[in-house]
Amino acid sequence: MIQEPTLRQIRLISLMIATGAMPLTTQQIAAFKKELLQQRAVLELAAEQTEADRAPVPLDQQSVGRLSRIDAMQVQAMSQAQQRKRDTDLRNIIGALSRMEDGEFGYCTSCGEEIALKRLAVDPSVRLCITCASSNETS
Repeated sequence: MIQEPTLRQIRLISLMIATGAMPLTTQQIAAFKKELLQQRAVLELAAEQTEADRAPVPLDQQSVGRLSRIDAMQVQAMSQAQQRKRDTDLRNIIGALSRMEDGEFGYCTSCGEEIALKRLAVDPSVRLCITCASSNETS
C-alpha cells in the first residue's frame, strides 16, 4: 500500500527544490542509524550497570557510618543525575530514529531547513539546525 506524503514531507520537498538542497543518501542515513543504535545500546547498558547506585540509601546508621552514608548519598545523587542525562539522550535518539522512519531525518523540526552534514556527524540525534539551536539558546 502506497502511503500519501504528509504535509510536512511536501513542505520539505518544496524547500529542497527551492534551495537546491540535496537530501541525505540512503548510505548516509544507514550510517547515522547504525551510530544511533550503537549509542542507544551503550546508554541502555550503562543504565543497567548503574542501577544499584541509584537505589535508596538505607537510613540505618548502625550498619553504615554517618560519613559512609553521606558518601553513598553523594554517589546516588550523581548516578541519578547521570541517568537523567541518559534518559534525555535516549529520547533524542528515539526521536531521530522516528524521523528516519518518517523520512524527515536531517531536517530541522523547527524551520524545515536541512541540518548541516557536519552537525549531524557530531550528533546524529540533533533535531534543530544551527540557526534555530542558536536562537533557542539566546531566548
